[in-house]
Amino acid sequence: MISEEDKERVRQATDFVQLVSETVELRQRGQEFWGCCPFHGEKTPSFKVNPATGLWHCFGCGDGGDVFSYVQRRENLDFPDAIRYLADRAGIELAEERGGARGPRKSRLVEALGEAEAYYHLMLMRGRGEGPDAARRYLSGRGFGSDVCRRWGLGYAPGRGQLVAQLRAKGFTGAEMMAADLAQERSGRLSDRFYERVMFPIHDEMGRTIAFGGRILGAKTERVAKYVNTRDTAAFNKGKHLFAYDKAKESMAATGEAIVCEGYTDVIAMHEAGFTNTVAALGTAFRLDHVRLMERQRVSKVVCLFDGDAAGQRAAERAVRYLDKTSAALMCVVLPDNQDPMEFLAAHGVDAMRAQLDGARPLMDFVFEKRLAAHDLSAPGRRVRALEDMAGLLAPLKHSVLLDEYATRLADTLGVDVDETKRAIREAPVRELDEERPARGGARAEAHAPQGPSRRVAPAAPSEVGAPVEDGFAPDDYVPLDAYEDAGAGSFSPVASAPETGVSLSALSADERMQVSAERELLCALAARPDALRPYGERIASLSWADERHEAMAWAMLSTPEGTSPAEVVAAASAVVPEAPRILSGGRVLDEAELTDAEKLDFIVDTAELCSCRRRVRQIRASLRASAAPDADSERLFQEATELQRRANELTRKLSSVSSE
Repeated sequence: MISEEDKERVRQATDFVQLVSETVELRQRGQEFWGCCPFHGEKTPSFKVNPATGLWHCFGCGDGGDVFSYVQRRENLDFPDAIRYLADRAGIELAEERGGARGPRKSRLVEALGEAEAYYHLMLMRGRGEGPDAARRYLSGRGFGSDVCRRWGLGYAPGRGQLVAQLRAKGFTGAEMMAADLAQERSGRLSDRFYERVMFPIHDEMGRTIAFGGRILGAKTERVAKYVNTRDTAAFNKGKHLFAYDKAKESMAATGEAIVCEGYTDVIAMHEAGFTNTVAALGTAFRLDHVRLMERQRVSKVVCLFDGDAAGQRAAERAVRYLDKTSAALMCVVLPDNQDPMEFLAAHGVDAMRAQLDGARPLMDFVFEKRLAAHDLSAPGRRVRALEDMAGLLAPLKHSVLLDEYATRLADTLGVDVDETKRAIREAPVRELDEERPARGGARAEAHAPQGPSRRVAPAAPSEVGAPVEDGFAPDDYVPLDAYEDAGAGSFSPVASAPETGVSLSALSADERMQVSAERELLCALAARPDALRPYGERIASLSWADERHEAMAWAMLSTPEGTSPAEVVAAASAVVPEAPRILSGGRVLDEAELTDAEKLDFIVDTAELCSCRRRVRQIRASLRASAAPDADSERLFQEATELQRRANELTRKLSSVSSE
């Protein structure tokens, strides 16, 4: 708890006018200073600061208060954190910090880190020998000349105890060096923490050095990490700080946008190219505290600019959990050809990068597309498996107001029941961020690498490894015929279980199960009366099939010449789907005694087309929900859905008249 004494110490140590002048242009009028209010748009100054009373007021919006309330509004902080913010600026150690401290003061750590940055920079700019030369070659090869190195305080850590000796000469103790993570004890001796690495200093929002990232020179080996970052200390917390936030915050506030990259060199390259609102997370996953930090600059849009590799795509998926925790729109750009931002800028230039950023997509749209692209959605059982995977992705949003929106969208895309989708999401465990981060170079990284879309063979579940796959189709993914209940001749009433596959179909929507049953009835009719159904070929060809293998069988049977016997038609279907004989033996409608042959065929084709129309409308609805703004493509989809719905209404009336006779 912050004492009243500390609160007053902080108030007295803060130059209120200087604080406000960081973001507001003030002009003195007598004892007061006036400017345009930073909290609402205005052209005529109505905001004043009185240094004598320590108060501020805006006559435009009516708000006002003291220095603490001003910081609360400007930095989006609660009251205690506003005091801590100002205490940190003034170098005041609060009683709560002294009471919990078990080591050197934070101010001493910051001083030591600042001295370390100056030393590392000197070694880079003026050092002699292979190490400094290699560091300069590395940075030069990335387009970072001496001016860039000076602007960013880049350096070189020689190791061999040279920093320890330098800091001792400046009066710092071994305990202070270790508390700042600049040194470590080995065999009873103090040695440098960073050794033969290019150094990237990390600053807090006021520009003070609080940590470092060090990159090895030369090729990475299994025993040596490519990057070594300062551990969490009293001065630094990797989950709460962002690289280059001190340089980016003004640009964030001015543009209302923030760009988040994954690496130090990417951020520097972006700033040097003019994208000065760019930051990066520091050796950890993008976290909620990072979002909150950017919100303090009142950003309305955060663009996650991830590398184009598998790790970048996983980073986008991890950021999904913050969609409902910020008012800022979370957008995503994944660069092509597995390039990182620095590589992309070098290859394509500033204008191409700006075009990429302008084309940023809502984060969830990207994640939906990429995650589902790794699944074969050609069969109902496989779509159920995709639901299980997507439920894990959306689990962090299980208590969110966004759940209904995303569950409905996923249900429409996969043809599953909305309530079952919500249940799957609510029951899926929420993984911690560290659980989701793959080990470097490990098998887990390979297992989670996004795969290209496959229209035929889905990734095998653990229990399916070694299962036979014939002609590109996985038989055990096929919904067996006995998964559909015999509810009377001429009806299509499937039940939701598939014991042979090990996949529960209860998650499928009633429409989806109905369509699978209707497609099978159509296939059975094709096998029994191929020539009678050939006149319906154009309608059959236009269907949007629930199961891709049904479509393959239909095409195979319709491709046979007129006059082909039913047995030969069945053989043609079996050539593409080995389970065809078992599937094609279960037709029911053709056995209906109350209808003529022509009525039976009409009924079968009409029902299959009705289900197909409804399916396509659901898919379009899901696509339109994902559209950020209306465009020519969304207009075309809307027109298509309108025509499909009109056709579905016609078929419904026609089928209803048949059922009522």
